[in-house]
Amino acid sequence: MNETPPLPRVRAEIDLAAVRHNVRALRDRAPRSQLMAVVKSDAYGHGAVPCARAALEAGATWLGTATPEEAFALREAGIDARIMCWLWTPGGPWRRAVDEGIDVGVSGMWALQEVRAAARAAGRPARVQLKADTGLGRNGCQPADWPELVGAALAAQAEGTVQVTGVWSHFACADEPGHPSIQAQLALFRDMVGHAEKEGLEPEVRHIANSPATLTLPESHFDLVRTGLGVYGVSPAPELGTPAQLGLRPAMTLRASVALVKAVPAGHGVSYGHHHVTEGETRLALIPVGYADGVPRHASGRGPVLVGGAMRTVAGRVAMDQFVVEVGSDPVRAGDEAVLFGPGDAGEPTAEDWARASDTIAYEIVTRIGGRVPRVYLNA
Repeated sequence: MNETPPLPRVRAEIDLAAVRHNVRALRDRAPRSQLMAVVKSDAYGHGAVPCARAALEAGATWLGTATPEEAFALREAGIDARIMCWLWTPGGPWRRAVDEGIDVGVSGMWALQEVRAAARAAGRPARVQLKADTGLGRNGCQPADWPELVGAALAAQAEGTVQVTGVWSHFACADEPGHPSIQAQLALFRDMVGHAEKEGLEPEVRHIANSPATLTLPESHFDLVRTGLGVYGVSPAPELGTPAQLGLRPAMTLRASVALVKAVPAGHGVSYGHHHVTEGETRLALIPVGYADGVPRHASGRGPVLVGGAMRTVAGRVAMDQFVVEVGSDPVRAGDEAVLFGPGDAGEPTAEDWARASDTIAYEIVTRIGGRVPRVYLNA
């Protein structure tokens, strides 16, 4: 007799068909622009290599990473697409990036000097994209320093050590429709691009649009849109709409196996600190996943979970490896499935539900799911 294998302790199912659907939906929002699928932080927790491949299959023409190591991992996996990497520190692995044909973000003179040295050593030009700080105040070159950086990049290009492939920036408040900084940044970006082009740069791509701008600001699309969270089907902000309203489908479903169900009397404390005490006789179900797996401790007493066909709430504190829910007299038993979040199709919570319960954003919910949670890829 064939028996159904037991469920694992926990697993994150990643629907690659959803990733492909989302890339196509985002491309439809920016039909005249190329699309970069950002796969930093292991594709926001979804798995960089499988998601990168799915995105490319659906028409993405670029991949984006934060760190050089993330970009190198894609090359090691045999991915030969255009890759851009933008988070650099002095002494970084510039030479390897040049050798592997990775576009590198440059925000200041020190970075340009280091990448020029790497290009000389490699005997080939570095692919460089100059970043303009149009108001976010993080990485990027300030407008006052922009003429110097552009001039130095032109000199490097003339000597053959640099090929300036792009000029780009990043929005601060694109997820807040109508925020006055949006139009101010757009205007400044146009000015800074205009200066670079007037001086003689001919960038292949100009880009400033992230996922929320791709969805709501057609005037920001330029030559390329950089889509991150939207690729994985999560809404960048509740103010913009739900994933379904935006034409997106969440790709990750987080499931766990109930580890124990037991009856307890009224007045029984639950988990550390006894912040939850049972009101009457009831049954407790132990869910063997905790903050070491990425379940937010801030969701203690508030996190929603679908168990036994009904929505439950985390009872008491989330611990490192486990948390508890009350199931009353419902016929829940060890080995049953608990769904922490997913697309919501079967009534399960979503990543946004967990974000609200944790006073955070959905980006953090999916990205923080840890390495000891195995990923299972569907529709590969």
